[in-house]
Amino acid sequence: MKKQKRDMNERAFARGYRAGVERRSKDLAPEGPNRDYWMAGWRSGREDNWDGYTGVSGIHKMAV
Repeated sequence: MKKQKRDMNERAFARGYRAGVERRSKDLAPEGPNRDYWMAGWRSGREDNWDGYTGVSGIHKMAV
């Protein structure tokens, strides 16, 4: 059975989200076409971090 590759934009969003929740700098955003998706994920992750969705309480928010 073949595995389909995940959408690169979805993957960039998930990585940005993880970076945001972990309070990493937005300067780590990749250059190129997926930067906007990464930044959107980062913003969402930072927002969840500020709202207290970290550690065990934030597991349900992470799709990956």
